[in-house]
Amino acid sequence: MFNLLYKELRLAAHPTLFVFMLMGILVIVPAYPYGVVFLFGCLAPFITFMFGRETRDTYYTALLPIKKSDVVKGKCLLVSFTQLTQLLISIPFAILRVYIIPEGNPVGIEANVAYYGFGLIIFAIFNLIFFVQFYQTAFKVGRTFIIASVPAVIGIFIMEFLAHIPSLQWLDSTSPDMMFRQLPILGLGLVIYIMGMCYTFNLAARRFSAVDL
Repeated sequence: MFNLLYKELRLAAHPTLFVFMLMGILVIVPAYPYGVVFLFGCLAPFITFMFGRETRDTYYTALLPIKKSDVVKGKCLLVSFTQLTQLLISIPFAILRVYIIPEGNPVGIEANVAYYGFGLIIFAIFNLIFFVQFYQTAFKVGRTFIIASVPAVIGIFIMEFLAHIPSLQWLDSTSPDMMFRQLPILGLGLVIYIMGMCYTFNLAARRFSAVDL
């Protein structure tokens, strides 16, 4: 697994992938819709897969002495590494923001515990659709990204909508007691993301096994 990830980071990852990993820093920007951060986490795989299509990375990887399913596994590891690193990088800035801008975010949900739980769920949905659609052909990237982006954007809107329902205002809070109440959402997000990536890999690998390169 380490060798697969190393190969993807050194040879397959487009340079913008590393830029988008840093976009989690945007949670410190005042009056900014933090749901956009998740879109960067979805855009990074799209650009890397498009880069891989032009450089014939899938064909090259399939020629290596590895199983065909490992081609898909490498990309799953790369995308998971990118998305989780983006969230981890953002956490210190989300904490710092509470102290330097205590009045809150007027244009969207706060970067709190619930926010990260929702983000993991959004990533899981995007990854499932993107990988399964792409590995039906291992070639069509643009159409695949559009299809996968629609539910991701809808998920972001749902996150924002729920956080602004008066009876669910605790979802939009950064007070310690309210964030403790948000922990089940983060836990649910972690479970969905981990199980979702396992299911995504298995289903995408099965689709890719039928592709004639």
